[in-house]
Amino acid sequence: LRLIEPYVTYGYPTRATVQKLVYKRGFGKIRKQRIPIADNSVVEEGLGKFDINCTADLINEIYTVGPNFKQANNFLWPFKLSNPTGGFSRKTKLLHFMEGGEAGARGEEINKFVKKML
Repeated sequence: LRLIEPYVTYGYPTRATVQKLVYKRGFGKIRKQRIPIADNSVVEEGLGKFDINCTADLINEIYTVGPNFKQANNFLWPFKLSNPTGGFSRKTKLLHFMEGGEAGARGEEINKFVKKML
């Protein structure tokens, strides 16, 4: 994590942020194909055997890091986010968040950043 820290940002999202990400940008992995999570049948087909039958169950499993977190995490395709509204600052793009930059640990501030990217 120390090697990539100047290039990534991370934090603790709220349940609402996780829910927005899954509903707006969520794709499931079924038979190695990227399928949009448009309704609960997609989640049930991919994770039904782990007692995750709807999107709400999937969000709960991801947020609470439940017993089937690994399967739920592997089912979700990586989120493709756009650039933040207003863009990155040229001067502070590679500085740590504590120094006024964009990279590094944000804690609860990650929610505002993700909201700008949705």
